[in-house]
Amino acid sequence: QVQLVESGGGLVQAGGSLRLSCAASGRTFSRNAMGWFRQAPGKERQFVAAISWTGLTAYADSVRGRFAISRDNAKNTVYLQMNSLKPEDTAVYYCATDQINWPEKFSSWGQGTQVTVSS
Repeated sequence: QVQLVESGGGLVQAGGSLRLSCAASGRTFSRNAMGWFRQAPGKERQFVAAISWTGLTAYADSVRGRFAISRDNAKNTVYLQMNSLKPEDTAVYYCATDQINWPEKFSSWGQGTQVTVSS
């Protein structure tokens, strides 16, 4: 059974940076696309970024140019480098795998990590 564990969330001031990690286990993920999503209080979960097994990337317009997704297949880990953070980036961030449709539909999810950006 697939297991995704996110880490790296926390409290940061506006303009700061955080790096999220998602460690995958249960099987090999080197040929899986991976994604990051977020959900703010009272809002639906939204797509943030995705990376294919070949390294192709996709980003939501709201984060393009500020966030960068990457992966280390040897470690079964995907990362989300978040720079120039804004208060509106505050949300629970979820890692996902088992792509249904590129780049925004996945079927397996982690438990999430909280990111809070203060103004």
